[in-house]
Amino acid sequence: MNDRHTRRFGLGTATCLVMGNIIGGGIFLLPASVAPFGTVSLVAFGVLTVGAVALALVFGRLAERHPDTGGPYVYAREAFGDFAGFLSAWSYWTMTWVSNAALAVAIVGYVHVLLPGRPNDTTDLVIALGALWLPALANFAGTRYVGLVQTVSTVLKFIPLLFIAVVGLFFFDPANLGSFHEGSGSALGGMSAAAAILLYSYVGVESAAMSAGEVRDPERNVGRATVLGTIGSAVVYLLGTVAVFGTVAHDKLVMSQAPFSDAVNAMFGGHWGGTVVAIAAVVSIIGALNGWTLMSAQSPYAAAKDGLFPAPFLTKRRGVPTFGVLAAVVLASALTVINYLIGSGGVFEILVLITTFSATVPYLLAAGAQVYFLLTGRRDKVRPARFARDLTLALTAFGFTFWLVAGAGYAAIYQGVLFLFAGILVYAWMAARRTARQEEAAAAASLPTPADHEEVHPPAASAPAPPHTT
Repeated sequence: MNDRHTRRFGLGTATCLVMGNIIGGGIFLLPASVAPFGTVSLVAFGVLTVGAVALALVFGRLAERHPDTGGPYVYAREAFGDFAGFLSAWSYWTMTWVSNAALAVAIVGYVHVLLPGRPNDTTDLVIALGALWLPALANFAGTRYVGLVQTVSTVLKFIPLLFIAVVGLFFFDPANLGSFHEGSGSALGGMSAAAAILLYSYVGVESAAMSAGEVRDPERNVGRATVLGTIGSAVVYLLGTVAVFGTVAHDKLVMSQAPFSDAVNAMFGGHWGGTVVAIAAVVSIIGALNGWTLMSAQSPYAAAKDGLFPAPFLTKRRGVPTFGVLAAVVLASALTVINYLIGSGGVFEILVLITTFSATVPYLLAAGAQVYFLLTGRRDKVRPARFARDLTLALTAFGFTFWLVAGAGYAAIYQGVLFLFAGILVYAWMAARRTARQEEAAAAASLPTPADHEEVHPPAASAPAPPHTT
């Protein structure tokens, strides 16, 4: 099939994929989460944005070099070999389906705002499972429908968030901000504490690179979509947080359960803000689930092509690895059921902690791969200015991701490393199967053919010529 027809994501759709995956449901509680640290949290957000843009630029450079589906997995394997590639794919795959379960549980609260009534676990479970399977059905229909859902949902959630962010600046009152640094300790300590909460706001910058095989002209469009999507998300994040800080009194914001709703009510009066924000939150989470469901299948698909994941993950229809989508939605559904059987604590919270660490493993390996490619490339054929710029970006992205790891906390790192190492068994199994197949192929190639058993007779010597007589 012509490549032009198989690659269905243009620049606009790829940008929406990045934005839709970065902006999930967390933004609607973000201002209240960092308010206890004071406005120093806005500085932390700015620093993190610089790191996120550097990481986005690195993914763009890597996509120019390797414009293939799988993104971080492809880069890690090309630079460091099969095992590093497997760890990247395993970590990313784990992060996606566990995060999808968390998003499905998060959407339930917003649905209750729109449809008030007496909540019960059975109804909540049905809502959560519906939130998982509806995006999965869009994925089964093919990348064309994934792109359509992603574009529509991104526009629908971007417009109200940007509206609140921009209009809120006209109602901005500095008296609402509170002090620069709240609580005990230094301002630097407060910034680091706020950053620990904000660190994962930009998880998803790799979305266009992960689906590079479905993007038209990926050498150009993956990098552009990654940067545009990251900057667009940053605008919404930063302006929205500033608007909420300036419209809601600090003492109220610290205790708020719906900061954007409180901001709308403060700007226009009444109590209809909660409904508006709940609608935007539901659309936002559905859009994020749509994009992350596709991401959950792309990494194992790329690894399966190299024999590092089971062969069924290679099943692909209409541009979507359908078995990967099915596996991810079934696992996320099982985890969601477990959540409602055992309550909000326990296993579910532990696994969510694992995802915070798992997201950083592919990022570290990708940034390290870019450093490797730069240092081992033909530097004499690269302009010194470009080499210095790309190396600086790669080191900045690596430092940003290292900060992500540190901000995950001891519990997340401890649990995450255990889960990461559990994947070694899967790698050992797949490596053993691959070695066995190679040995069988080598043995088959060395078997003698029937012709080898035929007796070969040397040509008969010609009779000596009679002596010449005169």
